Amino acid sequence: MSAAALASALALSACTGDGSGTPTGNAGSLAGGDRAAREPQVLRSVEGLRLPWSTVFLPDGTAVISERDSGELKSVKDGKTTALGSIAGVVPGGEGGLLGLAVSPNYDSDKSLFAYFTARVDNRIARLTLTESEAGGALSLGRPETIFSGIPKASTHNGGRIRFGPDGHLYVGTGDSQRRDQPQDPNALGGKILRITPEGKPAPGNPFGDNPVYSLGHRNVQGLDWDDAGRLWSSEFGPNVDDELNLIQPGGNYGWPEVTGAPGRQGFIDAKVVWPSTAESSPSGLEIVGTTAYLGALRGQRLWAVPLDGENAGNPVSHFTRKYGRIRDVSLAPDGTLWMLTNNQNPDSALILAPPG
Repeated sequence: MSAAALASALALSACTGDGSGTPTGNAGSLAGGDRAAREPQVLRSVEGLRLPWSTVFLPDGTAVISERDSGELKSVKDGKTTALGSIAGVVPGGEGGLLGLAVSPNYDSDKSLFAYFTARVDNRIARLTLTESEAGGALSLGRPETIFSGIPKASTHNGGRIRFGPDGHLYVGTGDSQRRDQPQDPNALGGKILRITPEGKPAPGNPFGDNPVYSLGHRNVQGLDWDDAGRLWSSEFGPNVDDELNLIQPGGNYGWPEVTGAPGRQGFIDAKVVWPSTAESSPSGLEIVGTTAYLGALRGQRLWAVPLDGENAGNPVSHFTRKYGRIRDVSLAPDGTLWMLTNNQNPDSALILAPPG
């Protein structure tokens, strides 16, 4: 290790945990902890998937699932799985490929589906049209139209989660793509949460003016969702310590690569939940149901449930520990069930959980 690298490692270790200990929220035990402690019941599963990454739902309850390495989209309706087709231009490799999906808030009129994927030179977002046949209602996939490009790519740290917010704009979680100079640079796209219009332009009212950046100082954002009061939360990979659940503020700086976790360093916003050991978590997809945040864990191979109370988060509770392997995504279906995607099971599955009680 070079002297510069050693100095950087020592500085980082001084402001983070040592990788041991239990995960903690910023408010300890909360009233909603009893609900978070109840393990959801697995009702059924959808089999035969290959490295599924994201699940979204059309208004009629049809699930659409992305597969990272195949670049394919699959739909699930009434228990039947159908291949919708591959997205042209997807170049899988490492953690890159076909990643996050988002359904247009105006889907009934525009039939638009948005996809985040790794291309030859970058990560980008495309809009696709889903057409329903008159006979039987089968879906077909239109050609992708790129609306946003230039997000840096690498073998790891590609981010990839996209989601429409209550304001109708598209929020985008990106990774630092192993470029540690990007997260602190408000003019770079890596290590950010972006906020753009459905046409791919910086959304009005963004904190840095005519700039898509909404928050900065992120390492690898993997989950996005809003609580009932409209507050945005995100899940994020730490290096080898300090995975995070963050409450996002417009223009907020979450510290990477200067700090991780919740060191209380001036100028940076502390995480609301910190997992000191990434072996216990590596949190991916995030879904908030009522006052509970559910996070899929990759290395941790479990479902985490975190009670929320306003801007505070309680101590996480783990479910299904090492029972179903790596959990990539958690999504709430229109019927109230939770869909949980497994990864690296060969083949993988979508586990459908009873509505949280």
